[in-house]
Amino acid sequence: MTADAVPAPATAEPTTRQVGVWIDHRKAVIAILAGKTEQVRQVTSNMEKHVRYSGAAQEDSAEDQRDRRFTGHLNKYYDQVIGWIRDADSILILGPGEAKVELEERLGKEALRGRVVGVETVDKMTDRQVAARVRQRFSKSKRRLGKRVAV
Repeated sequence: MTADAVPAPATAEPTTRQVGVWIDHRKAVIAILAGKTEQVRQVTSNMEKHVRYSGAAQEDSAEDQRDRRFTGHLNKYYDQVIGWIRDADSILILGPGEAKVELEERLGKEALRGRVVGVETVDKMTDRQVAARVRQRFSKSKRRLGKRVAV
């Protein structure tokens, strides 16, 4: 050890980042808990609901183009969301539809699926409700973990 290197105090605990994401194809609400701090962020996709058309073969190329644009737009949206949650130790995913499962799959491709502690189907929630749900979920985890350690 060099003279200028100072070891961290023995009582200092590394801060864990616990994140909850409520997501659909239009908006993601991200609640970040780190120690005693809490942040809530929103990421919007800026796109309308994806409409699927059924029709004749001549419409397939136009429909395929719409599907490709929709998928490309979703990929950029998921990249933004993952940018906010990438360094989380634990991730809870909430949402009403397919987006929560799609996000979990994307996290798997990014080698982050092991950090996902749950995927829950829930309807629309306010930012405050998302933050409260995340606090509640992770406080339960801490209590369970504390009980296991104490035994």
